[in-house]
Amino acid sequence: MIDPIPFLHTLAHTLSALALYPEGHASRARSVEELYEQVLELLREGPVRFSFLGDEVVFGERPVRELRDWEWSTKLSGIGIQRIQLNEQVTQEELEEFLDMVLARVAMRTIDTSEARATRPAGIRYGLVGIRGVDATGADGDIATATLTYDLADEADTVRWMHDELTSGNELPLMEAEAVVRALSVAMHGDQQVMLPLLRLRKFDEYTTTHSLNVSVLSMGLAEYLGLGARDVRAFGVAGLLHDLGKVRIPLEILNKPGKLTDEERAVMNRHPVDGARIIIESEPDLDMAAVVAYEHHIMLNGSGYPSMHYERDCHQGSKLVHVCDVYDALRTDRPYRDAWPKEEVLKYLAERSGVEFDPTIAGAFAKMMEEWEPALASHESGLDADAAETTPQGSGEGQSGNDESS
Repeated sequence: MIDPIPFLHTLAHTLSALALYPEGHASRARSVEELYEQVLELLREGPVRFSFLGDEVVFGERPVRELRDWEWSTKLSGIGIQRIQLNEQVTQEELEEFLDMVLARVAMRTIDTSEARATRPAGIRYGLVGIRGVDATGADGDIATATLTYDLADEADTVRWMHDELTSGNELPLMEAEAVVRALSVAMHGDQQVMLPLLRLRKFDEYTTTHSLNVSVLSMGLAEYLGLGARDVRAFGVAGLLHDLGKVRIPLEILNKPGKLTDEERAVMNRHPVDGARIIIESEPDLDMAAVVAYEHHIMLNGSGYPSMHYERDCHQGSKLVHVCDVYDALRTDRPYRDAWPKEEVLKYLAERSGVEFDPTIAGAFAKMMEEWEPALASHESGLDADAAETTPQGSGEGQSGNDESS
């Protein structure tokens, strides 16, 4: 397997050298030559691509965990270069032109792109991440943009793997969870307008994975619609992704039961908020908000639901927000014991239960968001293969009694 780290370290060194030395200096030329050698090494097995999602570096489809918080990832993303694709045709001259362009953008200088417009270099493609075949262009309209065909398959696989790790008794893989949320955030904004990329089921066994991803997307969309900042939006996305984590502790014969749960089985099912909060806080104390959301996401506005509270108090805003998104996605999904509800029926249910189960402000904002963003809904297949799906807990036993329709 090709190691991208030497190339990235050399890239950072070369950019520093080009910024320090004038054109024609021997150190500058030597640095570009060394970087070009790294490029040729990378291209031994064909074209390669990098994605820069804030402080996250992705090589092909694989996060480069060793370079998390790499300074140049944030810089490249910040100047509109979220994606770089290197092809076998790349020349050393094209590479040097690309490096000069990067430095110019970092320094906020203008550069002459007339020749680039005329020739469109074939060796390097770079720009913003596009979604589903729609090219996104930079502010100057002159860059060749790499397009990401986004089906959420990798994110679904990662969530399934996270659940398997926890089922095996390992700690929560926080880095992977945050990488999934960052990828979902990019998918929401990659075509220069907000879209909600939601997964649909191919089979019931995929439910827990697809539901976690959908609640994360809906939570981020609603948080953004309510005007929260980017950091808070991602925090709500992580909370949405992890809200049902406690289900890894539920026996599969209860979790997958298609019929009505017995009282004893319901008691086991109702422990998952407490178990989820405990898993999160023991694995990562800094995720206190996600732990609170996992604990509270089945508590209703009037205090009913579960776990029962010993004294009356208000739930966290994140819990109220995720609760709305949780119920919406659960009702919009086919389950073994009922068909999916139409969108209009779900929004009607949210309105009817507003002030009793749901926070009226949050439920009202969610309904407006779904009406306004309806054209931006993008439905994707889950991307899970049948063998993988068979090991994925589905949680079908929940939502079979009373008003408890979320999962």
